[in-house]
Amino acid sequence: QVQVVESGGGLVQPGGSLRLSCAASGKVFSSYVMEWHRQAPGQQRELVAHITGDASPYYPESVKGRFTISRDNAKNTVYLQMNSLKPEDTAVYYCNAYWNTRNNWGQGTQVTVSS
Repeated sequence: QVQVVESGGGLVQPGGSLRLSCAASGKVFSSYVMEWHRQAPGQQRELVAHITGDASPYYPESVKGRFTISRDNAKNTVYLQMNSLKPEDTAVYYCNAYWNTRNNWGQGTQVTVSS
């Protein structure tokens, strides 16, 4: 079982920035595919960023150019840098560590974009 813990959420004004962190347990972190998803009230959970073990990223169009995912394998940590935030980015953000055919989700961190 991989333990996943997110941090860094909070309240930010439109146009602002926030960086989320996700720490995952285990000795083979570099093999994990790491993802950030989000879920707004009444909506389905959606993928916002994905990074492979060799640090190849993927973003959906909704966040491309604004969000950046990165990983530090020495720290077992993945980051999500979010810039130019919009009110529609408000959601609970979840980190997922995918390894050995299993998803391992964190508890989520709230991001609220509001003036």
